[in-house]
Amino acid sequence: MFEGIYFANPNYLWLLLLLPVAIAWHVLTWRKTQASLKISSLSGFGTQSSFLSKLRPLLFIFRILALGFIILAIARPQTVDVSTRTRTNKGIDIIMAIDVSSSMLAQDLKPDRLSALKRVASAFVDDRLSDRIGLVVYAGESYTKTPITSDKSIVKGALREIAYQGLIEDGTAIGMGLATSVNRLKDSRAKSKVIILLTDGVNNSGFIDPKIAIELAVEFGIKTYTIGLGSNGTARAPVAILPTGKFKYGMTKVEIDEVLLKEIAEATGGIYFRATDNKKLEEIYAEINKLEKTEIEEFKYYNYEEKYRLLVLFALAFLLLEWLGKNTLFKSFI
Repeated sequence: MFEGIYFANPNYLWLLLLLPVAIAWHVLTWRKTQASLKISSLSGFGTQSSFLSKLRPLLFIFRILALGFIILAIARPQTVDVSTRTRTNKGIDIIMAIDVSSSMLAQDLKPDRLSALKRVASAFVDDRLSDRIGLVVYAGESYTKTPITSDKSIVKGALREIAYQGLIEDGTAIGMGLATSVNRLKDSRAKSKVIILLTDGVNNSGFIDPKIAIELAVEFGIKTYTIGLGSNGTARAPVAILPTGKFKYGMTKVEIDEVLLKEIAEATGGIYFRATDNKKLEEIYAEINKLEKTEIEEFKYYNYEEKYRLLVLFALAFLLLEWLGKNTLFKSFI
C-alpha cells in the first residue's frame, strides 16, 4: 500500500511527536475538565453509568486522528514515476578487421586463436550498445563480411560464421585488410571512426602496400588499434594438409610484424597491443572498450502524483464527526 510513496516535506513528520504529548496531557487533565458536585450521600441515585458517557473519549480520538492526518498531509506524500530517454551525441562506427589465415588455427590460445578471438569479439559487440559495427576478414585477400550496422545480432551471427575454409587465398595481406576497412568507413558521418585490426603474422600477400593503406586511414581520420595475436616463441599450428583434408599440426615459430602494427597504430592515433594468451586478449578488448567511449545524453522525466488530498479528506471527516458528536449525542456531557 505504501510502496513507492515519498514525502516532499519529510521534516514536518517531526510534528507527529506532538500526538503522544497531546494524549498524555489529555489523560493528566481529564478530571480537571469535569464538573463536580459534592453531596453527603449517593443512596438516592442509581449507580448505573450511561453508555454514552463511556463513548465520550471518542471525541478526543477523532481530534487526534484528524491532527495526525493533517500533519501527514502537510508532509506531502507522493509517488514518482521516472521515465528515461537517451540520446547518443557522438556515435562511433567500428570495423573489426580479422585475420582468418590458417595460422589462426594455432593452439597457443584455447581452443585456438580464431575461436578465442570470436568469443572475446562477441562480448565486445555486446558492450557497444549505441555504436555501429562491421566486419572485414582477410588472409591473402580481404572482403567485407558485414557492413557497418547497428543490428548487433547480425554482427554476432557473422562472427559465429567465421571459420578457415580455404575460401580465400591463404596468407596475411595486412595492407588489403586495412584498406578494405578504410573503404567501409571513409563515407561514414559518425563523429568517430575506428578500426580494430588483428593479425597473427607478417604482411606477405596482397597487392596493396600497408603504407598506402596507412595513408588512406590518416586521410579519412580513421583511428586504428592493432593487435598482434600469438604467444612468444613457438606454437602448435597447421603445417600441412593431410589427404583426408584435415590439417597436420606441428610446432612453428610465432612471427608477428610488430614494427608494422606499431606504425599503423602510431600514424592513425591508435595503440598497438600484444595478446599472448586468452586473458590478455580479453584485457585488450576491455581496454579498447574503455578508450572508445560513446557520449550518451540521458534525459529523465519525473511525474509526481500527490497523495495528500485523501489525508485531508480523512482529517475533515474526523473533525466533522467530533463536531457532530459534541452537538448531538454528547451535547449533554460537554
